[in-house]
Amino acid sequence: MSLLAGLLLTPLYYLTFALSLLVFHPIQVITINFGGYELHKKSVGILNSILVRSLFLVGAKMHFEGFEKLPHDRPLIVVSNHQSFFDIQAFVHGFNNWHPKFVSKIELGRGLPSISYNLRHGGSALIDRDNGRQAVTEIIKLGKLIEVNKYAVCIYPEGTRSHDGQVKPFQSAGVKTLLKAAPSSLVVPFVIDGHDKLMKRGYFPLEFGVKLNYKVLDPIEPGTSTGEEIVKQCEMLIKRELGQI
Repeated sequence: MSLLAGLLLTPLYYLTFALSLLVFHPIQVITINFGGYELHKKSVGILNSILVRSLFLVGAKMHFEGFEKLPHDRPLIVVSNHQSFFDIQAFVHGFNNWHPKFVSKIELGRGLPSISYNLRHGGSALIDRDNGRQAVTEIIKLGKLIEVNKYAVCIYPEGTRSHDGQVKPFQSAGVKTLLKAAPSSLVVPFVIDGHDKLMKRGYFPLEFGVKLNYKVLDPIEPGTSTGEEIVKQCEMLIKRELGQI
């Protein structure tokens, strides 16, 4: 029954997803050119709310928790596990009040309606993973942005998606660079749970009726800890929450 529901409803979800991106692309262009940053941010927030809620079409049950732990007067470096492209909309929706930004691979800056435009014009860092100097320069620029404005940035230290949900070893370079550029930041472990189950058959069909949990764990004060120690702590906390320790 679950497979049949997925086969019938996944096309409806993808149609809604695609239409949302196509409709909001020109809306983003208009808002950023005529309303500036704040209006553009509102349009992106509405888009991602629609994208997240559209998962109800495949019976997904979503739960966001822990956001009450977060201050609004400090920059946030959100360290998350990475399961699928659904992670992006979940982060933007959950952290909308903190002006969410990304450290993202440069390839995503082209070819995707709405998504690529927001990455290029919304303040995120698009890094070339084959060009270390360019990557560091972009991350430093983003770090300075969040330091001044008290924004949140999401980084996926695994470097690539874990399709089976098993957390891969975290790399610390990006977080260390952000901490140097934004020294007043609070580090926030963020757990994404369920996207691997949603896509257990791949992109089609999506699994019907999956529980999706998005949880902010207790924030970490960097203090005198090294970047490597903080990233390792985030990795252990996320793995423990997912039952992988």
